[in-house]
Amino acid sequence: MTTSLAAPRATATTLTWQGSSALTQVRVLTWRCVRALLTDPAVLLFGLLQPVITLFVLTQVFSKMGPPPHFPPGIKYLDFVLPAVLVDNAVQSAVQSGIGLVEDLKNGLVSRLRSMPVAPGSLLVARSLATLVRSAIQAGIILLLGTTVLGYAPHGGVTAIAESVALTLFISWSLAWVFIAAAAWLRRAEPIQNLAVIAVLPMMFASSAYIPVADLPDWLAAVSRLNPLTYAIDSTRALALGLPGSTAALPALLLGAGVAAVGATLAATGFRRPLGQG
Repeated sequence: MTTSLAAPRATATTLTWQGSSALTQVRVLTWRCVRALLTDPAVLLFGLLQPVITLFVLTQVFSKMGPPPHFPPGIKYLDFVLPAVLVDNAVQSAVQSGIGLVEDLKNGLVSRLRSMPVAPGSLLVARSLATLVRSAIQAGIILLLGTTVLGYAPHGGVTAIAESVALTLFISWSLAWVFIAAAAWLRRAEPIQNLAVIAVLPMMFASSAYIPVADLPDWLAAVSRLNPLTYAIDSTRALALGLPGSTAALPALLLGAGVAAVGATLAATGFRRPLGQG
């Protein structure tokens, strides 16, 4: 009698990697964007040139002139204009977020990510967060130069300055989604740069950035009152200087949140299109 012992059947378990969590993906991609900034000092330097030059030119030219009729009493022009320079820097950082996404589309990174289990929106979120880091670094340098070289010392104190900078960074993050959306749809750097020159630069001058709205020509004052940058600048300035109107920060926050929501939706829609479309 022959007894055959059947070998137990091996149970094969196939493990399929489902990819890392969305939080990990955003963290890794954000660090990639920030590392590219930190390892290329020229990018940070040239990003600082415009706001620093603007700050020095404006303070040296307009501080020697008499204040306009509606200028806040007891406020130095440097203290008045520096929050506007910080907002200007935030806008420029937002523009760079769109240009950075265009580079990712051109250098093949997006193609590689689409072949991996990576959430499509991770790169977009990472780009917006990298804008926060860039804006924070540049704002710190501008404040350092303004304090040590020009004597920036607003009445609001350190806490008020911190609140003002925090609002500025939120504005930068919100506007970043606008230019990320533009990059996702246009997929070329030139139109984004033209948009910054044609739209953003006139918006800064047609606002309360450099002189009070009441001292602008009537037609320009009317445009300024419709300009969202006016409300952002007025809010950050009121916080830094401890002036009435700091409660306008809430409308600025709500407006920024709305801009970010619309921009993120458009960015996600444009980013899903095939890479050959532009």
